Amino acid sequence: MVDTLVRPTPTGVAVASDATGPQRRWLLVNIVGRILRSSVAISAFLVLWQVAPQLGFVDRVFLPPFSTVARAWWTLATNGQLEAHSQASLVRALTGFAFAIAVAVPLGLLIGWYRGLAATLNPLLEVFRNTAALALLPVFILILGIGETSKITVVFYSCLWPILLNTVAAVRGVDPLLVKSARSMGLGPAKLFAKVVLPASVPTIFTGIRIAGAYSVLVLLAAEMFGAKAGLGYLILSAQSNFQIPQMYAGIITISLLGLALNVGLLRLERRLSRWRTVA
Repeated sequence: MVDTLVRPTPTGVAVASDATGPQRRWLLVNIVGRILRSSVAISAFLVLWQVAPQLGFVDRVFLPPFSTVARAWWTLATNGQLEAHSQASLVRALTGFAFAIAVAVPLGLLIGWYRGLAATLNPLLEVFRNTAALALLPVFILILGIGETSKITVVFYSCLWPILLNTVAAVRGVDPLLVKSARSMGLGPAKLFAKVVLPASVPTIFTGIRIAGAYSVLVLLAAEMFGAKAGLGYLILSAQSNFQIPQMYAGIITISLLGLALNVGLLRLERRLSRWRTVA
């Protein structure tokens, strides 16, 4: 019997390298069908956006047709403004996001693993996690100034809590039978944590990381509206103040695309780190 080499496609459909012509056509139709189904809602939304202002359902001054916004986006992209503002926002968002991961994941693992540490820190953590990041933005500006540090800090603060809480929940949610089985096989605390608890916690930890990734973009948008000279938040506020409505929507679309790209990247990283799981 000749083994069949199976290779994955970007859509997740396995394609046999020695598949016959009809099989390949069926797989191609299946892939195209998935792509079309996933784009129906977005396409319908864009059509509605284009048609509603043109037919007078909404005031096109305040909601221009999508084609007008797309032209404004292309103008900003070609003259370099969009790249400059996007780069400034990405540096701030990714820096705060990275610091949050570096602090929250180890701290969450320790709190979830050591009950005594959790009992000591929980009261303080409860106080801070229920304080909104934007409520503390004026405090960060007063203490750290109106420059980059305060903006990165507010992103760090907003991203810290979803990662920390999901990491704690991930460690505590590990199946007790797995832990008992590992201990019965003679694994010490260090190996038990590294080989059982940590791998089993990865999916839940990444849920918190993905939520924090969305926060990093959304909170930064508000932070950049205070004293920033570059960034997508600054671009949106400046366009709104100067009544450049298409440019304002272009900035909003760019933020949505950056958030989507960040989420897709985190999903791929999660799959790479969770290959041990059985894929349904």
